[in-house]
Amino acid sequence: MPGRLALPDEGTALQLQPARLRARHVLPAVAFLLVAATASLVTGPAGLSPFGVVEEVVSKLPLLHVHSPLGPTGSVVVWQLRMPEMVLGLLVGAVLAVSGASYQGVFLNPLADPYLLGVASGAGLGATLAIVSGGGTGSATSAVPAAAFGGAVVAVAATFALSRSRHGRSTASLILAGVAVAAFFTAVQTFLMQEHSSIELQAIYTWLLGGLSTAGWSQVLLVLPYIAASSAVLVCSRRLLDTMSVGDEEAMALGLSVRHARLVVIGAATLGTAAAVSVSGLIGFVGIIVPHAIRLLAGPSYRRLVPLSLLYGGGFLVLADVVARTALSPQEVPLGVVTAFLGAPFFLVVLRQSRKLT
Repeated sequence: MPGRLALPDEGTALQLQPARLRARHVLPAVAFLLVAATASLVTGPAGLSPFGVVEEVVSKLPLLHVHSPLGPTGSVVVWQLRMPEMVLGLLVGAVLAVSGASYQGVFLNPLADPYLLGVASGAGLGATLAIVSGGGTGSATSAVPAAAFGGAVVAVAATFALSRSRHGRSTASLILAGVAVAAFFTAVQTFLMQEHSSIELQAIYTWLLGGLSTAGWSQVLLVLPYIAASSAVLVCSRRLLDTMSVGDEEAMALGLSVRHARLVVIGAATLGTAAAVSVSGLIGFVGIIVPHAIRLLAGPSYRRLVPLSLLYGGGFLVLADVVARTALSPQEVPLGVVTAFLGAPFFLVVLRQSRKLT
């Protein structure tokens, strides 16, 4: 009847409720993570029994009195070689995936990834400078993580400086500035690579293609504080990302300071990504594959997307590392090649779907 207020039906009321992270979303993600971690620990050229490796790990758990069948050598392989590589893969994959999801929310672009503002080119230039300055020696290799981290931070800082105008800083200006900075840093890196020997070039290409094979506990401890802080900020910002997903004007009408929220999210995602690439090299497509796969499973809400990206991202990269180690055994395929092989077709699918929606 005219003038009578119609109440929403049950289905509409359910749609208006905020999306929450539930056990049916978390439990499969945790199971996926555990399967990936186990596969990484039991895979390797040392000839260790998979059941023996599992018993070795379980024997170290408190309150469980399980005898490990592995000797001292096997124990060293598990805890000093395989375990740090697996943990580093979890950390790097988790932060790349959650940073990619956060960038997509900030820029309202399903094709955004953690390297959008020049992190990859800056880290690549920093690593190249460290390698060529040391002639590709061991001392140069030890300086690569710090140089790559510094280069990534400098690149993003340059992007922010170039994108500023009299009218503030828009997402479009940030993206364009990131493209310009990435092009400049890549050009400098290419020039340096032309001027040096094949030994240095091999070291540079090895780093650029990404990998976890040289991981040790020192590298894990080096990046853990940065990745933990970055991930914590992004998880706490998941409600802000949901609000920003409706658009800047609508978000400001709801009382959100979009400019400050965007700065916090981009800063945290950049910090985590810079720390990740400093020890793993450039591993692409993780920040696109994982968030979009989660959207298919759990919906578009960032309240679910951000925490699930941490779990699925870590598991995905660890499994990709297992493929890299076993596909052409005894040779190892660069990890960046594996993720690109999986990610390039997925990227095209996402691009096609985004065009249909426009």
